[in-house]
Amino acid sequence: MLLQFRGLINSIFGKMTLTVTLSILMMIGFAYSVHAAEVLKVARDPSIVPPPITRKEPTTVKIKLTVKEVTADITDGSTYAFWTFDGTVPGPMLRVMEGDTVEFTLVNPKESVSGHNIDLHAVNGPGGGAAVSNVNPGETKTFTFKALNQGAYVYHCAFSPPWLHISNGMYGGIIVEPKGGLSKVDREFYVMQGDWYTSPASAKGHLDFNAEKAAAEHPDYITFNGHTDALTKIYPLKAKAGEKIRLFFGVGGPNVGSNFHIIGEIFDKVITGSNKTPIENEETWYVPPASISAFEFKLDVPGTYLLVDHAIWRLTKGAAGALVVDGKHDSSIYSPSAVGTSH
Repeated sequence: MLLQFRGLINSIFGKMTLTVTLSILMMIGFAYSVHAAEVLKVARDPSIVPPPITRKEPTTVKIKLTVKEVTADITDGSTYAFWTFDGTVPGPMLRVMEGDTVEFTLVNPKESVSGHNIDLHAVNGPGGGAAVSNVNPGETKTFTFKALNQGAYVYHCAFSPPWLHISNGMYGGIIVEPKGGLSKVDREFYVMQGDWYTSPASAKGHLDFNAEKAAAEHPDYITFNGHTDALTKIYPLKAKAGEKIRLFFGVGGPNVGSNFHIIGEIFDKVITGSNKTPIENEETWYVPPASISAFEFKLDVPGTYLLVDHAIWRLTKGAAGALVVDGKHDSSIYSPSAVGTSH
């Protein structure tokens, strides 16, 4: 198994020493034998995406999110006290249509230790809803907004101090589809990157938030979907050759943007924020904190592809994912075997 994975890594990054290969394998966790049930996690399954909107006219949409403060693994063997929307990092992807009226409810259970709120970047109004959604433990608030602008947007907690709540995992994405809908694809995924600042706590194996590291922007971990192994061991992305994919990729932050890249794939289209005109044939695209872009591409060749932040040392902090593509090889596009001579 080690030789198989070492060959995969070497085929992507070039020949490496065994020590370096082992380090990368341990970090990105290409271990398909690990079962999700073994990990207490807030990591969100990237395949859980609300279906595209098929109706033709705007309507009233009711959305409810519940604050969940939970202690769970951030990496194998280390736990962290996460603050979340609905118990996952990122929170659920929300999906409405341009022109919809949204009745939004935020619930903060009485067991919580902190107040919370929500700032939805799709809201036109002071604070994006934060000022009217402040909920202390045991409170519920509802407010209404109209989704005026189509596009992909971030939401996050903005309760004071907002950087603490975002640092603890309180962010997600809201998609406002244009009237007429998005183009048809075969499969969609939802991924968000976050950066984490920690110190060992008094309890063995637990990590506390470190404000000094956060202020200096020196993260210990940079994750996709809330865990260093979220998209490798726990929820690798799975698809089939020939499928057209739309991947919503965002950055919750609080500090570090992402140079998003899939090794071995070219993005046919990149749609940023509310921009209706896509960028075509991109290799790497920068996604700043508190923003989301949609990446569309066709999978021509089966195999395992790495999702990375191409500020490549961040791979060692957890910014890696696997896209596993099944299907038949088309040697006219890519030959899985190499021919060479020794000198």
